[in-house]
Amino acid sequence: MQRYGMSIPFAGVPLHEHRDWVLELQDLGYTDLWSSEADGADGFTPLALASTWAPSLRLGVAIIPAFTRGPALLAQTTASLASAAPGRFVLGLGSSSNVIVERWNGIPFEEPYKRTRDTLRFLRRALGGEKVTETYETFAVDGFRLNLPPIEPVPVLVAALREGMLRLAGREGDGAIINWLSADDVAKVAPIVTGAALGGASKEVVARIFVAPSTDREVVYRGARFMIAAYLNVPVYAAFHEWLGRGPVLEPMWQAWQAGDRKAALAAIPDRVIDEIFVWGSPEQCREHIQRYVDNGVTTPALAVMRLGDIDLRQAIRDLAPR
Repeated sequence: MQRYGMSIPFAGVPLHEHRDWVLELQDLGYTDLWSSEADGADGFTPLALASTWAPSLRLGVAIIPAFTRGPALLAQTTASLASAAPGRFVLGLGSSSNVIVERWNGIPFEEPYKRTRDTLRFLRRALGGEKVTETYETFAVDGFRLNLPPIEPVPVLVAALREGMLRLAGREGDGAIINWLSADDVAKVAPIVTGAALGGASKEVVARIFVAPSTDREVVYRGARFMIAAYLNVPVYAAFHEWLGRGPVLEPMWQAWQAGDRKAALAAIPDRVIDEIFVWGSPEQCREHIQRYVDNGVTTPALAVMRLGDIDLRQAIRDLAPR
């Protein structure tokens, strides 16, 4: 079964008005809903609402930071949503970034790989109903046991950029969540996940893909430039794209950004980078581009429709639906 997901909540649509949208996604053939957690809704509430509206859809969060909830609370929240939607919830876990963890939440962004690894190991035991007393490298838990463990196992996917996290996703997670990369980049990234799998286990690779079903090049490029500047100047994403080989073409943007010249930074973003990591054009062109991600190793595309220019978000969801 080819999965095909949509990112929620939708920009500009209050959560209490999502019901009809979610029902239509189900009718259109989408298989998954994927939330996130940054500066909008938390990662769990939109999925909890959707769990009662559309009982056929799988629910995933991409991602929950390993830093911003204590281990026990994260296990409780995960188990609660898994109880509300048995067999339909997937937890995406990652380090997030220094911006979200440190600047916005006042939590030191230290040892992100180890924190994610330790949280993953703790969750495996806690969600399995074990009583956990363990000193991990980045935290300790003394005598915690879930009072409401999940009825069915909860897959835990690891948000991964570079090799260390990608291998962790394949070795100890149920797969990886990837984003901010091109379809061609997937051919480099996905094999690291699958190659790290133990015993030939199959691993899921979820990709959040930014889509703008519009042929208005100027509008798409303007919106994409702002998004690229906002994300790819964050250290973890800058290091990721340097590893992918985009260092030389993105260096002028990085330098202008560091110098405080935002206008020059936007202007320095090459058109080709936009064309590589954003899906845009007619709905048919968007479909073909999304398929390239799948062909290169993505098992679950999770579309994030960008509301740019005169794009009708509701119609875009219909136009991009699986067929």
